[in-house]
Amino acid sequence: MEILEGTSELQSRLSSLSFSSFPGITSNQCDTSPLESLQNTDLSKSHPQTDNQADMDGIKEDSGQRSEGNEEAPAEPAPGEGGEENNSTGSCQLSTEMKTQMPPLKPPTTWTSATLKELKAKLRSEPDSVVTVYRGDIMTVHVPTVPEAKKVSWEFATDGYDIGFGIYFDWTPVTNRSITVHVSESSDDEDEEEEMEGPVSNGDVEKGSKTQTNSNLAEILPVYRQDSHLSVFGGSHDFPGEGTYLLKFDNSYSLWRNKTLYYRVYYSA
Repeated sequence: MEILEGTSELQSRLSSLSFSSFPGITSNQCDTSPLESLQNTDLSKSHPQTDNQADMDGIKEDSGQRSEGNEEAPAEPAPGEGGEENNSTGSCQLSTEMKTQMPPLKPPTTWTSATLKELKAKLRSEPDSVVTVYRGDIMTVHVPTVPEAKKVSWEFATDGYDIGFGIYFDWTPVTNRSITVHVSESSDDEDEEEEMEGPVSNGDVEKGSKTQTNSNLAEILPVYRQDSHLSVFGGSHDFPGEGTYLLKFDNSYSLWRNKTLYYRVYYSA
Protein backbone atom coordinates (compact mmCIF):
# COMPACT_ATOMS: atom_id res chain seq x y z
CA MET A 1 0.00 0.00 0.00
CA GLU A 2 2.82 2.37 0.78
CA ILE A 3 4.38 1.69 -2.72
CA LEU A 4 1.10 2.50 -4.45
CA GLU A 5 0.68 5.73 -2.55
CA GLY A 6 4.25 6.81 -3.43
CA THR A 7 3.68 6.11 -7.15
CA SER A 8 0.45 8.08 -7.32
CA GLU A 9 2.08 10.99 -5.53
CA LEU A 10 4.96 11.00 -8.13
CA GLN A 11 2.53 10.99 -11.03
CA SER A 12 0.57 13.93 -9.62
CA ARG A 13 3.78 15.96 -9.25
CA LEU A 14 4.90 15.25 -12.82
CA SER A 15 1.56 16.21 -14.25
CA SER A 16 1.70 19.56 -12.50
CA LEU A 17 4.97 20.48 -14.21
CA SER A 18 4.84 22.98 -17.17
CA PHE A 19 7.23 24.31 -19.80
CA SER A 20 7.92 27.25 -17.60
CA SER A 21 9.72 24.98 -15.21
CA PHE A 22 12.44 24.34 -17.92
CA PRO A 23 13.84 27.68 -19.19
CA GLY A 24 16.10 26.00 -21.80
CA ILE A 25 13.14 24.65 -23.75
CA THR A 26 10.71 26.94 -25.55
CA SER A 27 7.43 26.24 -27.12
CA ASN A 28 8.75 27.20 -30.62
CA GLN A 29 10.89 24.10 -30.66
CA CYS A 30 7.80 21.96 -30.42
CA ASP A 31 5.79 23.75 -33.10
CA THR A 32 6.97 21.34 -35.78
CA SER A 33 6.80 17.60 -35.78
CA PRO A 34 9.99 15.48 -35.52
CA LEU A 35 9.62 14.44 -39.20
CA GLU A 36 9.46 18.01 -40.47
CA SER A 37 12.45 18.98 -38.40
CA LEU A 38 14.48 16.22 -39.96
CA GLN A 39 13.46 17.27 -43.49
CA ASN A 40 14.50 20.84 -42.89
CA THR A 41 17.88 19.89 -41.52
CA ASP A 42 20.94 20.77 -43.68
CA LEU A 43 23.33 17.87 -43.19
CA SER A 44 26.24 19.70 -44.81
CA LYS A 45 26.03 22.37 -42.15
CA SER A 46 25.38 20.12 -39.26
CA HIS A 47 28.23 17.73 -40.22
CA PRO A 48 31.32 19.69 -41.31
CA GLN A 49 34.01 17.95 -43.38
CA THR A 50 36.68 16.39 -41.24
CA ASP A 51 40.38 16.88 -41.73
CA ASN A 52 40.88 13.24 -42.75
CA GLN A 53 38.29 13.49 -45.50
CA ALA A 54 39.95 16.66 -46.84
CA ASP A 55 43.29 14.89 -46.93
CA MET A 56 41.80 11.97 -48.84
CA ASP A 57 40.27 14.31 -51.43
CA GLY A 58 43.61 16.04 -51.90
CA ILE A 59 45.36 12.73 -52.47
CA LYS A 60 42.76 11.77 -55.10
CA GLU A 61 43.24 15.07 -56.95
CA ASP A 62 47.03 14.65 -56.94
CA SER A 63 46.81 11.10 -58.26
CA GLY A 64 44.43 12.24 -61.03
CA GLN A 65 46.81 14.96 -62.13
CA ARG A 66 49.72 12.53 -62.18
CA SER A 67 47.81 10.03 -64.30
CA GLU A 68 46.97 12.77 -66.81
CA GLY A 69 50.61 13.84 -66.94
CA ASN A 70 51.78 10.24 -67.53
CA GLU A 71 49.63 9.71 -70.64
CA GLU A 72 51.92 8.63 -73.50
CA ALA A 73 52.22 10.94 -76.48
CA PRO A 74 51.60 9.41 -79.94
CA ALA A 75 54.71 7.68 -81.28
CA GLU A 76 56.57 9.54 -84.01
CA PRO A 77 57.86 7.64 -87.06
CA ALA A 78 61.53 6.80 -87.17
CA PRO A 79 63.64 9.16 -89.29
CA GLY A 80 64.29 6.53 -91.97
CA GLU A 81 60.76 5.24 -92.38
CA GLY A 82 59.00 8.25 -93.85
CA GLY A 83 62.01 9.24 -95.94
CA GLU A 84 62.03 6.03 -98.00
CA GLU A 85 58.41 6.52 -99.03
CA ASN A 86 59.08 10.13 -99.99
CA ASN A 87 62.16 9.13 -102.00
CA SER A 88 60.31 6.40 -103.89
CA THR A 89 57.44 8.78 -104.62
CA GLY A 90 59.85 11.42 -105.85
CA SER A 91 61.67 9.00 -108.17
CA CYS A 92 58.36 7.80 -109.65
CA GLN A 93 57.30 11.39 -110.28
CA LEU A 94 60.66 12.18 -111.92
CA SER A 95 60.43 9.14 -114.19
CA THR A 96 56.87 10.11 -115.17
CA GLU A 97 57.97 13.65 -115.98
CA MET A 98 60.80 12.39 -118.21
CA LYS A 99 58.41 10.10 -120.08
CA THR A 100 55.94 12.91 -120.68
CA GLN A 101 58.71 15.02 -122.23
CA MET A 102 59.34 12.46 -125.00
CA PRO A 103 57.19 12.87 -128.11
CA PRO A 104 55.20 9.80 -129.16
CA LEU A 105 56.85 7.61 -131.80
CA LYS A 106 55.09 6.87 -135.06
CA PRO A 107 54.90 3.24 -136.17
CA PRO A 108 57.35 2.20 -138.90
CA THR A 109 56.51 1.58 -142.51
CA THR A 110 57.11 -2.11 -143.32
CA TRP A 111 56.93 -4.28 -146.40
CA THR A 112 57.86 -7.72 -147.70
CA SER A 113 59.33 -8.74 -151.03
CA ALA A 114 59.80 -12.02 -152.89
CA THR A 115 63.19 -11.00 -154.28
CA LEU A 116 65.16 -13.24 -151.94
CA LYS A 117 67.74 -14.40 -154.48
CA GLU A 118 68.38 -10.92 -155.81
CA LEU A 119 68.92 -9.40 -152.35
CA LYS A 120 71.21 -12.23 -151.20
CA ALA A 121 73.27 -12.05 -154.38
CA LYS A 122 73.68 -8.31 -153.98
CA LEU A 123 74.59 -8.40 -150.29
CA ARG A 124 77.18 -11.18 -150.74
CA SER A 125 79.38 -8.69 -152.54
CA GLU A 126 79.10 -6.09 -149.78
CA PRO A 127 81.35 -6.37 -146.68
CA ASP A 128 79.78 -7.11 -143.33
CA SER A 129 76.32 -7.58 -144.86
CA VAL A 130 76.25 -11.37 -144.39
CA VAL A 131 76.71 -12.54 -140.79
CA THR A 132 75.97 -15.58 -138.66
CA VAL A 133 73.76 -15.13 -135.60
CA TYR A 134 74.62 -18.07 -133.42
CA ARG A 135 72.14 -20.04 -131.36
CA GLY A 136 71.18 -18.19 -128.19
CA ASP A 137 72.67 -14.91 -129.44
CA ILE A 138 71.19 -11.47 -130.08
CA MET A 139 72.75 -9.12 -132.62
CA THR A 140 71.98 -5.41 -132.16
CA VAL A 141 72.76 -2.85 -134.86
CA HIS A 142 73.18 0.68 -133.44
CA VAL A 143 72.17 3.29 -136.03
CA PRO A 144 72.53 6.93 -134.87
CA THR A 145 70.56 9.73 -136.46
CA VAL A 146 72.47 12.09 -138.76
CA PRO A 147 71.69 15.72 -139.66
CA GLU A 148 71.85 15.12 -143.44
CA ALA A 149 69.08 12.45 -143.43
CA LYS A 150 65.45 12.28 -142.33
CA LYS A 151 64.80 8.57 -141.96
CA VAL A 152 66.41 5.15 -141.67
CA SER A 153 65.60 2.10 -143.82
CA TRP A 154 66.42 -1.61 -143.52
CA GLU A 155 66.10 -4.90 -145.41
CA PHE A 156 67.00 -8.44 -144.30
CA ALA A 157 66.60 -12.12 -145.15
CA THR A 158 67.86 -15.47 -143.80
CA ASP A 159 68.77 -18.91 -145.06
CA GLY A 160 66.53 -21.82 -144.15
CA TYR A 161 64.97 -20.56 -140.89
CA ASP A 162 63.22 -17.57 -139.34
CA ILE A 163 64.68 -15.01 -136.92
CA GLY A 164 63.35 -12.55 -134.38
CA PHE A 165 63.40 -8.83 -135.27
CA GLY A 166 62.50 -5.63 -133.42
CA ILE A 167 63.40 -1.92 -133.30
CA TYR A 168 63.95 0.47 -130.39
CA PHE A 169 64.95 4.12 -130.18
CA ASP A 170 67.35 5.52 -127.58
CA TRP A 171 66.81 9.23 -126.84
CA THR A 172 70.28 9.65 -125.35
CA PRO A 173 72.20 12.41 -127.22
CA VAL A 174 74.39 11.01 -130.00
CA THR A 175 78.15 11.07 -129.41
CA ASN A 176 79.19 8.70 -132.25
CA ARG A 177 77.76 8.90 -135.78
CA SER A 178 79.08 5.51 -136.88
CA ILE A 179 76.85 2.43 -137.32
CA THR A 180 78.05 -0.28 -134.94
CA VAL A 181 77.11 -3.92 -134.32
CA HIS A 182 76.97 -5.60 -130.93
CA VAL A 183 76.55 -9.37 -130.58
CA SER A 184 75.79 -10.94 -127.23
CA GLU A 185 74.28 -13.98 -125.65
CA SER A 186 70.75 -13.68 -124.35
CA SER A 187 71.80 -13.39 -120.69
CA ASP A 188 74.54 -10.85 -121.50
CA ASP A 189 72.13 -8.72 -123.47
CA GLU A 190 69.63 -8.67 -120.63
CA ASP A 191 72.32 -7.69 -118.11
CA GLU A 192 73.46 -4.82 -120.34
CA GLU A 193 69.89 -3.57 -120.73
CA GLU A 194 69.42 -3.58 -116.96
CA GLU A 195 72.54 -1.42 -116.55
CA MET A 196 71.82 0.96 -119.44
CA GLU A 197 68.08 1.09 -119.63
CA GLY A 198 66.74 0.18 -116.18
CA PRO A 199 64.40 -2.67 -115.19
CA VAL A 200 63.07 -4.91 -117.96
CA SER A 201 60.60 -7.75 -117.94
CA ASN A 202 61.52 -10.73 -120.10
CA GLY A 203 59.19 -11.43 -122.99
CA ASP A 204 58.61 -14.17 -125.53
CA VAL A 205 59.81 -13.77 -129.10
CA GLU A 206 56.71 -15.68 -130.16
CA LYS A 207 54.42 -13.10 -128.52
CA GLY A 208 56.53 -9.96 -128.65
CA SER A 209 59.64 -8.51 -127.12
CA LYS A 210 60.49 -7.24 -123.69
CA THR A 211 58.71 -4.18 -122.37
CA GLN A 212 61.27 -1.46 -121.70
CA THR A 213 60.49 0.81 -118.73
CA ASN A 214 63.47 3.17 -118.90
CA SER A 215 62.50 6.68 -119.90
CA ASN A 216 65.37 7.01 -122.46
CA LEU A 217 64.38 3.96 -124.51
CA ALA A 218 61.23 3.70 -126.59
CA GLU A 219 59.85 0.72 -128.47
CA ILE A 220 59.10 1.19 -132.16
CA LEU A 221 58.57 -2.42 -133.21
CA PRO A 222 58.39 -5.35 -130.75
CA VAL A 223 60.64 -8.34 -131.41
CA TYR A 224 58.69 -10.99 -133.31
CA ARG A 225 59.85 -14.05 -135.21
CA GLN A 226 59.77 -13.24 -138.92
CA ASP A 227 59.72 -15.74 -141.80
CA SER A 228 62.67 -14.01 -143.41
CA HIS A 229 63.75 -17.28 -145.08
CA LEU A 230 60.61 -17.08 -147.25
CA SER A 231 60.61 -13.41 -148.21
CA VAL A 232 62.56 -10.20 -147.74
CA PHE A 233 61.46 -8.04 -144.81
CA GLY A 234 62.03 -4.32 -145.11
CA GLY A 235 60.89 -1.04 -143.59
CA SER A 236 61.67 2.58 -142.75
CA HIS A 237 61.11 5.08 -139.97
CA ASP A 238 61.24 8.88 -139.85
CA PHE A 239 63.60 10.40 -137.32
CA PRO A 240 61.63 11.47 -134.24
CA GLY A 241 64.61 13.54 -133.10
CA GLU A 242 68.21 13.02 -132.08
CA GLY A 243 69.00 9.54 -130.83
CA THR A 244 70.06 6.05 -131.82
CA TYR A 245 68.06 3.24 -133.42
CA LEU A 246 68.58 -0.26 -132.05
CA LEU A 247 67.77 -2.96 -134.63
CA LYS A 248 67.70 -6.34 -132.86
CA PHE A 249 68.08 -9.67 -134.64
CA ASP A 250 67.11 -12.21 -132.00
CA ASN A 251 68.14 -15.88 -132.16
CA SER A 252 67.98 -16.42 -128.39
CA TYR A 253 65.06 -18.83 -128.68
CA SER A 254 67.05 -21.26 -130.85
CA LEU A 255 68.87 -24.01 -128.96
CA TRP A 256 70.51 -25.79 -131.91
CA ARG A 257 70.43 -23.72 -135.10
CA ASN A 258 72.64 -20.85 -136.14
CA LYS A 259 71.09 -18.37 -138.58
CA THR A 260 72.75 -16.87 -141.66
CA LEU A 261 71.53 -13.27 -141.90
CA TYR A 262 71.62 -10.97 -144.96
CA TYR A 263 70.89 -7.37 -144.03
CA ARG A 264 71.52 -3.77 -144.95
CA VAL A 265 70.74 -0.45 -143.21
CA TYR A 266 70.83 2.90 -145.01
CA TYR A 267 69.73 6.52 -144.64
CA SER A 268 67.42 8.44 -146.94
CA ALA A 269 66.21 12.03 -147.12
